[in-house]
Amino acid sequence: MSEADVAAVVSIAGRVHVDYPEDDAVFAERRRLYPDGCMVLDLAHQVSAYVISHPWHYLEPPSLNALLGELPKTATTYYIHDLALLPDARGVGAASSMVERLLAHACSAGFPNSSLVAVKESPGFWRRHGFEILSDPVLDRKLRSYDEAARYMVRTLS
Repeated sequence: MSEADVAAVVSIAGRVHVDYPEDDAVFAERRRLYPDGCMVLDLAHQVSAYVISHPWHYLEPPSLNALLGELPKTATTYYIHDLALLPDARGVGAASSMVERLLAHACSAGFPNSSLVAVKESPGFWRRHGFEILSDPVLDRKLRSYDEAARYMVRTLS
């Protein structure tokens, strides 16, 4: 993902994640802080999907629509912040390909696990990629800022 792609990413997020709005600055900051974890899919010369990820603290997902300031010096998880696809990018394996690339990167960087907050119907997708729901009462309360269905999911990396 380049700096020039951020506007397209914001547009996709606004269409796909209507219930989870984030400011443009959140996307720009994540790309600036950890460009290796930010990818776009270009179909027919148009950004049709993106993923944003970065090192972070295990069991402490960032709040929705919050700037990070900086990444932790000692990260304990590889956090997948967001994955979104326009309809033309769905059903062709794009999301799975992006996730596998991220997980390979996280493994090679030595992270013990990858984590994320799954919303709406997405837990099934993440389960197919080896993620499991982790329930914790304190964490579950924090996730309500997303919605009642939000789940923290983790995959152990080898």
